[in-house]
Amino acid sequence: MTTKYIELHLIQNFAPSCLNRDDTNTPKDCEFGGVRRARISSQCLKRAIRNQFKEYFEEKDIGKRTRQVKYLIKDKLIEKGKEDGVDIVSEHCGSRLRNLLVGGEKTVIHIGIDETDKIVDVILNNWDEVLKHAEKKKKLPDKIEKEFVSICEEHSKNIDIALFGRMMASKPKANQDASCQVAHAISTHAVSLEWDFYTAVDELSREEETGAGMMGVIGYDSACFYRYSLLDIEQLLKNLKGDKEKVQKTVSAFIASSIDAIPPAKQNSFAAHNPPSFVLAVIREKGMPYSLANAFEKPASPDTYKKQSLVENSISKLDEYWKWLNTAYGNEGVALSVFFTEDKLKLDNFSKEEKVKGKEELIKKVMDNLKLPEKE
Repeated sequence: MTTKYIELHLIQNFAPSCLNRDDTNTPKDCEFGGVRRARISSQCLKRAIRNQFKEYFEEKDIGKRTRQVKYLIKDKLIEKGKEDGVDIVSEHCGSRLRNLLVGGEKTVIHIGIDETDKIVDVILNNWDEVLKHAEKKKKLPDKIEKEFVSICEEHSKNIDIALFGRMMASKPKANQDASCQVAHAISTHAVSLEWDFYTAVDELSREEETGAGMMGVIGYDSACFYRYSLLDIEQLLKNLKGDKEKVQKTVSAFIASSIDAIPPAKQNSFAAHNPPSFVLAVIREKGMPYSLANAFEKPASPDTYKKQSLVENSISKLDEYWKWLNTAYGNEGVALSVFFTEDKLKLDNFSKEEKVKGKEELIKKVMDNLKLPEKE
């Protein structure tokens, strides 16, 4: 059987931090299990994952989210030897492309570098005509605009578009279904918002002047998060147009990037660079994927009777819920479940064979057990 899904389940404890803020400039939260939980949004985590991709891919393999398509076009035109008229052509073609794909100037579009290359080739092949229309600020000839749209409707093979998908409001055929799902991370326990009152010293103030140069407050919390994400291998293979080598590289990079991903917000103030304490990867060949979030419907807490810390209790609750889930729904679809955590922690429901030493060994084991279809 071939691999259908790969799940990632992480327990990650952060020291005081402000990793993801809402419109009130305070850490995001939500209610779960009747209590307030710290939360890191799916969008924030995906951004942190994408930021890690540069460790594994060349820039040309990663798409761009932007309202400034003109800069991509301009750089490519200059790269291919154009100088005169580049500014006006890139400005006009970028504007036309945005209007064609998303129907407006204010919407961010997600475009692949491979798509940009092809669009620039169309511009160069029709340079005089494009320049004339750009100077008059007129709509480009239909044949050129149709080529622009057709290029995007063929779909990009850029890694992040294949993983996270995209939506083009005005041209649905250019849409791409995501092959991965990333849940909002929630704390395994109840959380209260705290405030850091700070002051700044004015180093040039005179002796007769009193008080701080400025003062303010920063909202923060400290939370142990459960993180869950899912890779749909069939969809990823489709998005990458059957390129199995690229699928394998993408799966490996996604797992590594997910483990390493830490939101950068307010890190200069808090330096909360805390890696996960527990990582579980699951390969499913059939059946449905499962989130383990309900392991924490009853909030975790330090267990003095068992002499468990908050993190240890969170991992133990995950272990217990995993056993119940497999007992209730079966695990015949699970081809592999592999994890790593601290050696001192004893888990009752994961066999010794499923435990590895760390990230690299976990990724290797997943890749060794990844089964792609033999035929396209």
